[in-house]
Amino acid sequence: MKIEVNIKKKLGNFNLDINFSSDSLRTGILGRSGCGKSVTLKAIAGIITPDSGRIVVNNRVLYDSDKNINLKPQDRKVGYLFQNYALFPTMTVEKNISVVIKIKANKKEKINSLISRFGLEEIRNKFPSQISGGQQQRTALARLIASNPEIIMLDEAFSALDSHLREQLQLDMINFFKECNITALIVSHDRDEIYKMTDKIVVVDDGVVCSSGTTKGIFKSTENVATAMLTGCKNISRATKTGTHEVYASDWDIKLTFPEQTEIPSNLTHVGIRAHEINFDKGDNEFTAKVINTVESLFENVYILEVAGGKKNIWLKRSNEINTEIGSKVFVNSESLMLLK
Repeated sequence: MKIEVNIKKKLGNFNLDINFSSDSLRTGILGRSGCGKSVTLKAIAGIITPDSGRIVVNNRVLYDSDKNINLKPQDRKVGYLFQNYALFPTMTVEKNISVVIKIKANKKEKINSLISRFGLEEIRNKFPSQISGGQQQRTALARLIASNPEIIMLDEAFSALDSHLREQLQLDMINFFKECNITALIVSHDRDEIYKMTDKIVVVDDGVVCSSGTTKGIFKSTENVATAMLTGCKNISRATKTGTHEVYASDWDIKLTFPEQTEIPSNLTHVGIRAHEINFDKGDNEFTAKVINTVESLFENVYILEVAGGKKNIWLKRSNEINTEIGSKVFVNSESLMLLK
C-alpha cells in the first residue's frame, strides 16, 4: 500500500506545494488551520484539480498533469469524510449507509454489521435532522466504509465528539484499518490524535511539507522550528553555535553542552526542549530557574519557570505535583534537546 502526492495549486494568495509519499497503512497530515491540509485531501479525492503534479494511490494513477490523467471522483475509489458529514437529509441512517453499497450479495448483513460496529442500532430509522452531531458523524463513517474504498481520508473526523466517544471511535478505526488492510490518510491539528492513529506523519506549514517520517520519530526529535512547534514543543529559544559541542540559547541566557558524537549544524538557529524533558534532579545540563506559576489540570500540572537572566520563561509538565520550594537548579539531558533551523 502506498500513496504518492506531488502537486501544486494556487488559490488566491495561497500557494500549495505538497510533495510526500508513504507506504504506511496509516499516514497523518498534521498542521494548523489554513495550512493546506484539506485542500490536499480534496485534490486526492478529485474535488479540486491541481495546477500541476501527480497523485498515485496503491499504484493507481489518479492524477498526472504531464500525461493528462485526471480520474473522476467516482472512479478514484477514495472514501472522504467531509467535515460537515454530507449525509442525505431525506434518507434514514440505514438508507444513508445502504445507498453506497452497489453489490447486492450479503448487503443486509453488511449494513447490520456496520450499524452494530458504530453503535447506530437505536437510530437506524431516524433522519439526520433527528440525531446529534456525533451520531451524524458515526453514520458518515459507516457510510464511508460501506462504499468499500481503497483509501479512507478523515478530515478532522473526531473533533466534534465528546472525549469518551472520540477515543472509542479512534480505537475502533485503528482496529478496522488493521483488520481490513485499508490505506488511511488522517488529517488533524490535534497532536494526540495524530500520534495515536498514525505510523507515519507529514507535517505541513503554510502550504509546504516541513517534515515527514515515522510519527514517533518526528515527535521525539525534529530539525526545524515549524515542526517542533506543531508537534507541541513549548520551549524554543534562539540559539547560536559557540563551540564544537556547545550552544548558547540567547532567550534563556544559558549554555548547553552536547557529547562528542553529537554534530551541531552550522546553520543552527534555535534549540528546543519539550516540557516533559525538564526535571529538578538529574541531567548533563543544568541552569538556574525558579517556579513562578503553576497551572493545574486533571491529569498533569504545568509549571512556569523563570530562568535567571533569561528573556523567556520555560514550561515544565508533570503528571504529579512537585515541591515548588525546591532548589533553583534545573536539569535537562542533552539527548532531549532539539537542534533546530
